[in-house]
Amino acid sequence: MVWRPYVSFNIWSQFVPAVGKEYWHCDMKRGFTRARKNEPLVKLLLEQDTIPQKIGLLSQKGIYEFHQNIQLLCQSNGVEIVAEKLKLTQESIEIQQRVLKILENYYQTPILLGKTIIQLCRGDEGIPEPILIQQGNYFFNLFAAIDCIFIDNGKLHILDLKTGRSDCDRRQAFVYLLAATYLYPQQKAVASFYNLETGKWSELITATDPQLKAIQGKLVQIAQEHQKELHRYKKNPCEFADIFPANPGIPCRHCQFTSICQFYQVEVPA
Repeated sequence: MVWRPYVSFNIWSQFVPAVGKEYWHCDMKRGFTRARKNEPLVKLLLEQDTIPQKIGLLSQKGIYEFHQNIQLLCQSNGVEIVAEKLKLTQESIEIQQRVLKILENYYQTPILLGKTIIQLCRGDEGIPEPILIQQGNYFFNLFAAIDCIFIDNGKLHILDLKTGRSDCDRRQAFVYLLAATYLYPQQKAVASFYNLETGKWSELITATDPQLKAIQGKLVQIAQEHQKELHRYKKNPCEFADIFPANPGIPCRHCQFTSICQFYQVEVPA
């Protein structure tokens, strides 16, 4: 397989935080995640899902299980059967309670029931197949881990499932809409977000050709910056803190790398 520069919405968000989330942003977290991910301690931390990540993954698996056997949505014990498949009793009380509530919500309002589903992921498939994109003489791989695609009023509807207080970043929808132009070039597409805990849909998101062209250009820029960083770190590992500057304080609250980060800062209450 030919190696190429690569990018994803996740990488983009690690470079540029969403509007209003600037105080939570730390470039060093990107450094651990991207440049040092194969180091034993970092790899171990990356393999340990946080509670929000675990809830999101189990919820995605639960929706998948409902649609693997659609009769479960008609059975009085359908939620219990799916919970057993997910081995929920092995999880913490908080995770059990929240995921069970999500399963019950979906059982009551199965938003995908009756839809022509093109793709529905379990959430643990790993890295998706890359989409090769060319811009001028520059080639790069785009990775787009799309939760669900179904047909809605003759259009492809790209759906991203959320849990908790996960924000809906429109950039993610635009990246997925760009991916759809390569995966399904003959079909129009829309995108939306749906929160499995609150039962709330986002607005439908569409993109014009000029908008998608601009998104592709931005992804090229991020892919190039990403590779420059990795190359610079590989040549000079001792410059890690300069290449990926820390932003200690607020971002440390939910960072998984506090145990190995020399810049970890415990906030002092006022």
